[in-house]
Amino acid sequence: MTSLISRSEVGRAGLGVELLLCAVLLGGNAAPAHAEPQAQPAEQAQPPEQAQPAEQAPRSQQPASLRPWHQGVSEERRQKAAQLFQEAREFHRNLLLADARAKYEEALRHWEQPELRFYLGRVLMRIGLPLLAYENLQKSLQWGPGALAREVEDEARAAVGELLQQELSVIEIRCDEPGAAVLLDGKPWFVGPGTERRMVLPGEHIVTARKTGYYVVVKPVVVLAGKHVLGMIEMSIDTTITERRWQAPWAPWAVVGAGAALGLLGGGLTWRASTHHDEAEQKLQRDCGPKCEANDGSEYDQSILENRVAIGSFIGGGVALIAGGALVYMNRTRSYRTEDRGEVKIQLAPAVSAGVAGLSTRISF
Repeated sequence: MTSLISRSEVGRAGLGVELLLCAVLLGGNAAPAHAEPQAQPAEQAQPPEQAQPAEQAPRSQQPASLRPWHQGVSEERRQKAAQLFQEAREFHRNLLLADARAKYEEALRHWEQPELRFYLGRVLMRIGLPLLAYENLQKSLQWGPGALAREVEDEARAAVGELLQQELSVIEIRCDEPGAAVLLDGKPWFVGPGTERRMVLPGEHIVTARKTGYYVVVKPVVVLAGKHVLGMIEMSIDTTITERRWQAPWAPWAVVGAGAALGLLGGGLTWRASTHHDEAEQKLQRDCGPKCEANDGSEYDQSILENRVAIGSFIGGGVALIAGGALVYMNRTRSYRTEDRGEVKIQLAPAVSAGVAGLSTRISF
């Protein structure tokens, strides 16, 4: 990986700069030097990076005892950190980057100091660990202006911007569902409602949201270097619903009842028609003498009409019974599972470095 740190001529700082930086780490009144020691002769191989000489770096006017990273740190711990720093610098100059990283991290366990974080971030960039490098460079800047020499602070911000634009991505997810657990790549992230963002490496990442009684949302999200992915999680209830086709369950049964009533009416009319037919026949026999005159049969008109109405009642009742039975079947209780409508709506925007002001146009897809 190409170094983001500016280079200066070999030998400008000399051994005296290295001693001055050691004294700074031991708690001197000056801020930690940003210059990198140069112990090798000019004709030998150069160190991996060169900063500006210590005498050119602007120093904070705040006394060392008042600087936040000095508070609560004993002299013994600062001396140990300074010793480990010198060992780390030696490994760094010899391009033994894994050993340099281990020494920087050990020094930071003794003393959380901004310039130590800066050097560790540079080593991690060289090793090819951009995410860890970004985190350490951000920590070196967390104390605000003046914690680092001006040139070192500019270099740190430039390195952060370079990482954001070329090697890292940002995922920002919002979940408004209370109590929903949101995971990123299978690891717990946050619990809704809320919005969280995280720096990630480019590639595919899995966003998951879980809540009892809701469908699980699983969404693969592909992020590209230098892009800011914004997502909105929508969850849907997972439950079983029981319902009927019509809200009034009595309606189909009313049709069945109407069919039954028509059938009973038809039966009654059939009985009346039979009775009237018998009465008309008896009357004819009673009134008819030895020789009956021709008769138009009008005595049977009422029974015939009642019989026809009865037949119509039977037909209508049967139709109503069949229709009512079908409606009762169609309106039976039904149970079904709600539809899964869970989703993660994604937007894409260019990533913006910490040192760059401005807004980007978001592209929905």
